[in-house]
Amino acid sequence: MLLALDTATPAVTVAVADGEDVLAQRCTIDPRRHGELLAPAISEVLAAAEVQPRHLTEIAVGVGPGPFTGLRVGLVTARTLGAVLGIPVTGVCTHDHLALAAWLAGISGTFRVVTDARRKEV
Repeated sequence: MLLALDTATPAVTVAVADGEDVLAQRCTIDPRRHGELLAPAISEVLAAAEVQPRHLTEIAVGVGPGPFTGLRVGLVTARTLGAVLGIPVTGVCTHDHLALAAWLAGISGTFRVVTDARRKEV
């Protein structure tokens, strides 16, 4: 049972999956409230999936690129939960995840994943 979370973008994204089946997910876009939104989102997704934290076997967390504060919220939460539950935490490049989501949504051909670095540069 996998808990996945990402706070590397303006969104706070949380999901619970069993193998390839996504049991529950939540995505809230609010770039300034990651710290306030992540823990309640995890609780809500676990409840919606009817999964107790002790049944989790792994945590996947987005490792950016992204704003430092958002990344820190997600990484610290994932590492803390992993330590408390005694389960592995795996970092996933956020751009890889976004590319996979685009591919699964049916986008074909060559494309690039580009996110705002907030430096007025691409």
